[in-house]
Amino acid sequence: MHPATLTTRALGRAYLSRQLLAEREVMTALDAVEHLVGMQSQAPKPPYYGLWSRLVDFRAEELSALLRDRHAVRVSVMRGTVHLVSAADCLQLRPLTRVLYENLLRSNYRTRLAGLDPWDVAAAGLELVREEPRTARDLARLLGERWPGHDQNALAQAARYLCDVVQIPPRGLWGRSGQPTYSTIESWVGRPVSPEPSVETVLLRYLGAFGPASVMDAQAWSGLTRLGEVMDRLRPQLRVFRSESGRELFDLPDAPRPSPDLPLPARFVAEYDNLILSHADRTRVISDAARKMIASRNGQIPGTVLLDGEVRGTWRVEQPRKSAVTLTVTPFHRKLTGREERELAAEGERLMAFTLHGGAEGEVTPGTEEFTVVFADPAG
Repeated sequence: MHPATLTTRALGRAYLSRQLLAEREVMTALDAVEHLVGMQSQAPKPPYYGLWSRLVDFRAEELSALLRDRHAVRVSVMRGTVHLVSAADCLQLRPLTRVLYENLLRSNYRTRLAGLDPWDVAAAGLELVREEPRTARDLARLLGERWPGHDQNALAQAARYLCDVVQIPPRGLWGRSGQPTYSTIESWVGRPVSPEPSVETVLLRYLGAFGPASVMDAQAWSGLTRLGEVMDRLRPQLRVFRSESGRELFDLPDAPRPSPDLPLPARFVAEYDNLILSHADRTRVISDAARKMIASRNGQIPGTVLLDGEVRGTWRVEQPRKSAVTLTVTPFHRKLTGREERELAAEGERLMAFTLHGGAEGEVTPGTEEFTVVFADPAG
């Protein structure tokens, strides 16, 4: 019996349903972060916008409280990038993805660390952050004193790559700022990382939030390799499909796969959102041409606009005054229809209100805000 074929549109509907973007869900922020297996978070604010776009009545303070109370943490895991994950997931994901940072260190810092054993540097860095939380600048200075004449930034990077550390508040809190400051996972979370993390469990959770997906998709999301062997072990408990291009896709048997005709709302997807970073073939939500349009040399990923389940443009918010927010929407190829503009404007006003208030009463009295939506000329 040949596997059923799923169209690109069907894959997109399944994906957006699991990403909580087909409709906002009634769910706690912690449950949502765990369902999504973390949220990419190079910058502090994107996870807040990411949860706002997915949850009913989300308030920024809910996520800030999770970080302050150590139920969620900012840590370098999948793809060699900072993610916001639950404390429990941190204990599994960090040891699974540590190999990525070992490889990054070898490929990017071998020359700058010539003559040193990076693990000796990491051990010294670990002792420093065990004493007290340290900024990257602190680590660079203190490690430089121990190894004078060596690149201080490379020394600090070796410690950050190889040590099991998290970024601690105020970094990551809504409305606050602060340099990344590091503490050990064990001291901050109160438990050591798992000595036997389960890649099988993590891969099943990936399918639950990102499937149906191929082996190459799972590797693109995680940064790990040789996941075909893992998927083969899981195969007896999975359903198998084919993409329109013939690629084998795996999925959880009871995961939602709604009709390709499912109506989808307009959504503003946060910067760096894993929605558009977690597959080798991302055409289920963004065309290859659109991917090239948002690509940048420094790895920045803009906020994107979803219309009918497809990334159709970018967005940004600016706050020139305490009570004023401007939202600029830039379509990719063509002017939006009147209906699309109205739908985005309505959703955009809610986004701008969240920008001012974080979903709660703020310093600016509701009704006195100045919200402006600008539809820019299509890019290109």
